[in-house]
Amino acid sequence: MIPFLHLGPLTIPTFGLMVATGLLVAAYILQADFNRRRGQLQKYNSTRIAGPEGPKDEGFLIIGIAGLAGLIGARLYHVLESPRELIADPSLLISRYGFAWFGGFLGGFVALTILAKRFRVPLLEFLDLCSPAAAVGYAIGRIGCLLSGDGDYGRATSLPWGMSFPNGVDPTTPKCLAWGLPADCRVHPTPIYEFLVWLAIAAFLWHMGTKALRGPKAKGEIFANYLILTGVARFLVEIIRINPRSFLGMSNAQTASVVSILLGAVLLWRLKSQFHALKKEHRVVEHIAARGDVLQPEYHRPTPECPHPERWHMYDSMTAEAEVLDFLKSIVTTLKPELVVETGTFSGLSTLRIAEGLKANNLGRVITCEFDAKVFAAAKERFAASRLAEWIDARNESSLEMKVDGRIDLLFCDSDAPIREQEVRKFLPQMNPHGLILMHDASSSMQTVRAGALRLEAEGLLSVLLLPTPRGLVVAQKKEGRS
Repeated sequence: MIPFLHLGPLTIPTFGLMVATGLLVAAYILQADFNRRRGQLQKYNSTRIAGPEGPKDEGFLIIGIAGLAGLIGARLYHVLESPRELIADPSLLISRYGFAWFGGFLGGFVALTILAKRFRVPLLEFLDLCSPAAAVGYAIGRIGCLLSGDGDYGRATSLPWGMSFPNGVDPTTPKCLAWGLPADCRVHPTPIYEFLVWLAIAAFLWHMGTKALRGPKAKGEIFANYLILTGVARFLVEIIRINPRSFLGMSNAQTASVVSILLGAVLLWRLKSQFHALKKEHRVVEHIAARGDVLQPEYHRPTPECPHPERWHMYDSMTAEAEVLDFLKSIVTTLKPELVVETGTFSGLSTLRIAEGLKANNLGRVITCEFDAKVFAAAKERFAASRLAEWIDARNESSLEMKVDGRIDLLFCDSDAPIREQEVRKFLPQMNPHGLILMHDASSSMQTVRAGALRLEAEGLLSVLLLPTPRGLVVAQKKEGRS
């Protein structure tokens, strides 16, 4: 072990060096998370979150402050675990040895709470941002414990990767002799275990953040998982550590870990309950409002007709595939329709693609309807900002109750799947025989729409073509009236 590095007149403790390295790496990771969420964070109108052209150093500032607060908390918690020793020797407060994980967590948490308010970002969302970086910083800091041999090792072991620390700050030799073992006995290198486990936790939390960018997730879910996973990991490592037992046969660190696990579990349960109490449409709309339209690979399950859905792209789970949206615009510019009817406005992306085609034609209008008032309001706001509103007649009503005057040249059904067939039957008498009917969500894994289209064909009402897109698209034409 190398407790100290001697560089000429300088003596550098390896523990401090690794803690500094951990903070630096954590700062880079936090900065990367800030950068990938920048558009989302700017919605809070924070003057402290720089725009695309401004400086991007929030992560370094946050880690610098939170890291210092964490070190102070870790040191205070450690010395307060043995108050008699502190009273006997107050200089222990400024010792370079002895830092408690839970104290570091508390100190860092207080600092992050203050920083979240200063950055004007909701606390839970701010803690989600910081969780992967915190896990990585802790992992690297543990290597400092290994290099210094400061007593964070475990019990004696015969495993091939066991290590001895005869020259550590807290050497293993006296403990081996006290255990009745040879002076050079080997012990569990628990800092290595923690290093590997915390890196795995950090990777998992980062992946959760990636998923949160792509689709709706409850704010605070990443932080709750951090509390649970790190608590479980520390509790298990403490089983083979040599720390004294106090409360119910547990070490202080295990007691703190149980508190962390319980807090994380309760927080996760509450967040999940509140999140799933929202309608799916509302969750997606809120996600779009927070993060904008994020283009990503389609994640619909493979089907016999479309075995590689990942070749397509999507914006969200409620909007047609990006390629289908482009197809819609192409259909409009090709057919030159005077009247387009769309059922199921949702976020308005499909409506806007249709309106772009109408504008290119300098002809026609699209009537679109959305029953949900909250979803409709978000779509109306999007239309108002698009400069395409003059081509759009948006209505907050059910498609089955909507009245449309005139002949329909293009019908795009993308509302609730169970009523798609009813929508076609309702508007079929008004359809231009030479126009087109499009029914989305007609893959073989979602039989409702496909079965309805084929039933209409079996009754002699439609001629149907099934396009093999990930979610499936029916292209149909009215049979009656064609010359």
